[in-house]
Formats: sequence, structure tokens, C-alpha cells
Amino acid sequence: MRGFGFLLAAALLPGCASARPCNAPVCEAQVVRAYPHDPNAFTEGLFYRGGRLFESTGLNGRSSIREVSLEDGRVLRSVDVDSRYFGEGIVDWGSELISLTWQHGIGFRWNLADFRQVGSFHYPGEGWALTRSASDIIMSDGTPQVRFLDPKTLKERRRITVTDKGERVSAVNELEFVRGEILANIWMTSRIARIDPKDGHVKGWIDLSKLVAEGSPGGEDAVLNGIAYDAAKDRLFVTGKLWPKLYEIRLVPAKSAAR
Repeated sequence: MRGFGFLLAAALLPGCASARPCNAPVCEAQVVRAYPHDPNAFTEGLFYRGGRLFESTGLNGRSSIREVSLEDGRVLRSVDVDSRYFGEGIVDWGSELISLTWQHGIGFRWNLADFRQVGSFHYPGEGWALTRSASDIIMSDGTPQVRFLDPKTLKERRRITVTDKGERVSAVNELEFVRGEILANIWMTSRIARIDPKDGHVKGWIDLSKLVAEGSPGGEDAVLNGIAYDAAKDRLFVTGKLWPKLYEIRLVPAKSAAR
């Protein structure tokens, strides 16, 4: 939750599908290419569709939903979220975009074509992030719990508890559904968890600490956050808060499996 800035796109590596994390318990990222990215956006949600990035930014009075050019980071269009709300995760479903707010228990439906608000919905607890499978909207709330929602009603169908070797994983944040796995930023860390959507167990980790050390602008808010997947080209994008660059990466097994 609560931050902005860098992006990564995963590229093909022998023994690793390009956007699928490598099969090692811990993977690392190698930079292939850097892109410009708005260093003032407090990124909370991200997805890729039709050759564009769709991004939500947070903070009261600064929250927005925007369509962004991947190549040069330009904001092509945007809409402000009511200043009462701290904007959080977003996801697309059909012709709509669905967004969360942090602590108000209210989310919004938007027309994806023109960013016109067309509805709202309510949920208990906090709203952190959204992604989707073929059948569900998937939501995190900052706890080890991940919820599965009916895309039509946005009512909860079921939930899982995220665990690593039997221990609960807290602060599950921005999500992306990639080839049958839920990828999740763990807030205030440089790690992405690979989560089994059936039972919540962590299948492996992606360690981005080297990228954070090299590319972070500094400050406690400039944390890793935001994941998006380009299915057509099999690319994975990841963002951190207030980062000035967007990175294309490839995934490789970590030299050490220590976490």
C-alpha cells in the first residue's frame, strides 16, 4: 500500500518462462531496459491492456486513475478520485475498470473507454489491491487474507490465507494473476510472493532488493509496489512508489536461496 515508482518487464530466459517466475525458491531480476516513469505518482495499482498501462495513484487529494504510455511514461488521460478518498488498487473487467479506496470501505466502477464513473460498491475492512483470473476479481486488504469476488456483484465468494512454510505472510499488497499464480508485493519489502490461489501457500519468491538499492529515489514511501502482465508478449511489469524509471527485467535463480 501507499507509494509509487519503478516498473519492470520480465523477459525470456532459458529454463524460465518469461513472465513465470523461475523455478528456484528465490529468483532475482536482471535489467534489460529502462523506461521513463512519472516520479511524482504515488502508484497503488497497475495493469496492462491494449498496449497501455493503467495506473492508480494514492494520497488524499492526489489520487487518480490514469492511462500511461509504456514507451515514454506520458499520461495519456486521467481522472481524479474524490479528494475524500485515498485511491488504491485497480483492475479491468470487460468494459469496466474497478478501483478501491484505502480506509473508506468503498470502491468504484468506471467506464474504461472514457473514465466515467458508473457505479460504486462496498466492502468490509481496508482496500489495497486488485487483480483478476478468468472467473474472479481478486482483492488484498493488507492482511494475510486474499479475497475472491464475484465480478458482477463484487460480493465475496471465498478467501485464502497466504502462508510461507506454515507462517502467515502479512502486508500482502499489489497483486497480479500470472499463469495460474497470484504475484503479490509484500509492503515495505523488496520481495514478490508467488501465491497458489487454491490454498494460499507461497510457492516461491522474487527478490528485487538489488533493483531497489540501485533505483530507489530514497524515502520511506518509495517502496516496491505494483505489478502488471502483458499476456500477448509475455512480459511482467512491476512498479515502486515515486520511482523515476521503468525497468524491463529477466528473472534468474538467486545465487543464494537465503531470504
